[in-house]
Amino acid sequence: MSPDTASAGRIVLAGTPIGNLGDASPRLSEILQGADVIAAEDTRTFQRLQSALGLDITARVLAHHEHNEETSAAGLVDLAEAGAEVVLVTDAGMPAVSDPGYRLVRLAAERGVTVTCVPGPSAAITALAVSGIASDRFAFEGFLPRKTGERRSRLSDLSGESRTLVFFEAPHRIDDMLEDLALAFGPSRPAAVCREMTKHYEQVLRGTLADLAERATAEQLRGEIVVVVEGAPERGEEVGGDMLADVERLVAGGHRLKDACAVVAERHRLPKREVYQAVLASRGTP
Repeated sequence: MSPDTASAGRIVLAGTPIGNLGDASPRLSEILQGADVIAAEDTRTFQRLQSALGLDITARVLAHHEHNEETSAAGLVDLAEAGAEVVLVTDAGMPAVSDPGYRLVRLAAERGVTVTCVPGPSAAITALAVSGIASDRFAFEGFLPRKTGERRSRLSDLSGESRTLVFFEAPHRIDDMLEDLALAFGPSRPAAVCREMTKHYEQVLRGTLADLAERATAEQLRGEIVVVVEGAPERGEEVGGDMLADVERLVAGGHRLKDACAVVAERHRLPKREVYQAVLASRGTP
């Protein structure tokens, strides 16, 4: 901290290892040992990290998680305004990225409190880097809705997205998620399932969505999972057999014909009516 801000407190977002403790930076250890207050997503998880890294922590450790973030954020900003250095850590990875943190940052910014960051590992970025899928333009979607109908609706909205998509998913839902991805995006869309990044059992499965759905079911994947999916083609010139098959697959999965045509049309940058008419023609319907 510079001399002119020595009396001012601040909020520090600190990235922690997502698996391999060797990824903890010297700066992370330094900032944790010098903190006045440490806000942890799970205090027990933080204690294990502290012990594993051999840190001498003198800071007051408080719980800051998704269930108390609204109220906890105000208290943490109060402490920073009073001159404390408040360090936020989550269970793994970067705070505020699909983890608690953004509400605290927003409130601190509103009240003029300095917010800075000690960068660290991110499961989303790590998986994107090793996926073999274009990473120049991507969108992070985090966890999809748990309910089937809501999940399929969200994926239908994303089916025409040309950027690479990055998702988190729980192991007990990965089979259903991949099946719904194949249904919404088409079975031939390239993707990667990245499991246990930086850990001993790290695994990256690459292939089409259809292939990955089969493998996930057969292998019963466990652990922390990130799914990276190639974006939709920028545009298509004509309605081909693969598109017609995608429409029929969506219809078989419960979509109305016009809705299925709309999904495929958006995915391939085609007029909805053109796809609809092509399907009727393929069915021999006037």
